[in-house]
Amino acid sequence: MKRIGRSRRKTRSTYSKHFRTKGKISLTKYFQTLKEGDKVLLQVEPSIHSGLYDPKYIGKSGTIKRRNGRCYEVTIMDRKKEKLLIVHPVHLRRQ
Repeated sequence: MKRIGRSRRKTRSTYSKHFRTKGKISLTKYFQTLKEGDKVLLQVEPSIHSGLYDPKYIGKSGTIKRRNGRCYEVTIMDRKKEKLLIVHPVHLRRQ
């Protein structure tokens, strides 16, 4: 079956922010450092488009595998299969 649309299709409400949270984000969140083995929650920061993952993984939790440039490699369980995502630290939150 042919895929229709792009990666941000049907994400208007998911990638939108509340009007009080709009504006510049904190630099500590943007430049946060994480260690290997840390448990993290995938939480989208809609104002930063780089290092963004597929919308079906929003709210999933995973572990940091290693650092890859500015981003981190995060392993998550998608049903019974383990998957590797490359995510910018602004989209990650420690658990």
